[in-house]
Amino acid sequence: MPSDGFTPAFTPVEINYLRDERILEIIWDDGVQTRLGAELLRVESPSAEVQGHHPSEKKIIAGRRHVGIIDIVPVGNYAVRITFDDLHDSGLFSWQYLRELHDNQEKLWNDYLAALKARGLSRDPAKR
Repeated sequence: MPSDGFTPAFTPVEINYLRDERILEIIWDDGVQTRLGAELLRVESPSAEVQGHHPSEKKIIAGRRHVGIIDIVPVGNYAVRITFDDLHDSGLFSWQYLRELHDNQEKLWNDYLAALKARGLSRDPAKR
């Protein structure tokens, strides 16, 4: 279905959080099933805190290997607000953005791992 810029091309018919696996599972109206890890969702949050206001400002979020989701709240008919257990909740995950994460999941994950390595950072939380 072509998008007019306002209407999402795909809409979830079901969204489930698999707590033990820390996976957000989405069933789309075209039958596609998406499984996104909470860690990927957290480090790719669409918030300005993570993405900045320009691609060059994107922050690399380390130490989120064990992050989970504590709340998922619908926002209109176009998005959800996800609250992570590190209390980050300032990004709206639109249907379009969630579908983009689905389509680009492998590249985003590999880029994230490479960025951590290049900066000497870890997915593991810092020891105090």
